[in-house]
Amino acid sequence: MRIAVIGLGLIGGSLLRALARAGHDVVGFDADPATRELAREAGFPVAGSVPETVAGTGVAVVAVPLQIFPEVVADLDGYDGLVTDVTSVKGPVRDLMAGRRFVGGHPMAGKETSGFAASEAGLFEGCAWVLCLEPLETDLADWLLLAGLFTAMGARVVPVTAAEHDTAVAQISHVPHLFAAVLAQQLGANPLAGALGAGSFRDGTRVAATRAGLTAAMCGGNRDAVRAELARLIGELTTMAAALDRPDPVEALIPLLEPAAALRRAWPPRPGADETMPAGIDGATRAKVSRSTSSVLRSRALTPTTLAPAAKARSSSASSCTSTRGVMPSDSDRSTSEISASCSSAATMSSERSAPWARPSHSW
Repeated sequence: MRIAVIGLGLIGGSLLRALARAGHDVVGFDADPATRELAREAGFPVAGSVPETVAGTGVAVVAVPLQIFPEVVADLDGYDGLVTDVTSVKGPVRDLMAGRRFVGGHPMAGKETSGFAASEAGLFEGCAWVLCLEPLETDLADWLLLAGLFTAMGARVVPVTAAEHDTAVAQISHVPHLFAAVLAQQLGANPLAGALGAGSFRDGTRVAATRAGLTAAMCGGNRDAVRAELARLIGELTTMAAALDRPDPVEALIPLLEPAAALRRAWPPRPGADETMPAGIDGATRAKVSRSTSSVLRSRALTPTTLAPAAKARSSSASSCTSTRGVMPSDSDRSTSEISASCSSAATMSSERSAPWARPSHSW
C-alpha cells in the first residue's frame, strides 16, 4: 500500500520507518527543509509539498501539531484517500475533518526527545493506539484497514469516541504533564531538594522535561477536559490537605490513600481468554451497531488474528478476530448480536503488554 506521512517529527518519522519496515510504499513531507533532508539521507522518498505527498496514495497520516492542522487540511482539498492523524486531542481534529474520509488516531507512545533524529521504527511496539469509532459516523472498512496497519506494527488498537479519548488523555497524560512541571519548579527555589531527589521525584517529573511548546499545545488543545480534570484533582488534594489538619492526620490520610494504592497495584489489567468472532457486518445491522457501539465495545478488547484480510473487505463481508476479554462490565445482559456487532466495530489490543506512561510526542 502507498502511504503518505505528513510531518516527520518523532511520531511521524517513526511511523514512516515502521511502515517502510512493514513493506509499505511510503512517502513523507515536513515543512522544515532540514527535516526533509534528514529523511532523504535516511533513504526515504520525500516530497516538496502536501499535495505532492498524497498524490497516488491510499492513506495519508497527518502527524503535525494541532495548531498547524488547519493548514494541512486546506492542502488536502481534493484528496479522496483515507486520512488519519496522531494528534493527542481528538475532538478539535474531528471537527476540522468533518465531511472528509477520516478516522482519528493517537498512538500512546513517545519519549522526551523529539524530531526525526529521535525517530525509530520500533517506537509503537506494545503501545496502545487509539482509533476513534464514532457512532453513525465512522466507516467500518476504513477503521479495520487502519487497525490492520497498526496492529501489524505491534500496536494495540483501542476503539473509543473522540470525547472519551480527550477525557482519558487529560487524566493520564495532559494533567500529569502540568503536575510534573509544578513539581520540577521546586528545584529553582530549593537546590537542596534537587540534591536529595531520588526515585519518587524522578518518576513524578520525567515528562516535565518535555518541550514547553508541546505540553502547552496538548493542554491548550484539550483545555475543556484538562480544566475539568485539574479542578477535580485540586479538590481531592484539598481534601487531603484538610486531612492533615485532623487530630490524627495519619489515620485521616489512610482511607484517602488506600484506594489509589490498590488501583495502581492492579494496573495494567490482566488479559482474558481469547475468542474468535465475526469482524464484518451487513447494512441492515449497521444502524443498530452504531447505536450500541459506544457502550458495548467497552466490554472487551480484541487482538485481530485475521484482521489484515478483514481490513481489505467492505462492511458487508465477514472475517474473524480474536477477542481478549478485558476487565470491563459483563456481557451477560447483552444480546449475542450486540456482542458480535461490537467485535465487528472494533478490533484491538492484546493486553499482554501495558500501555506505557510515556507521553505522546509530536513534532512538525
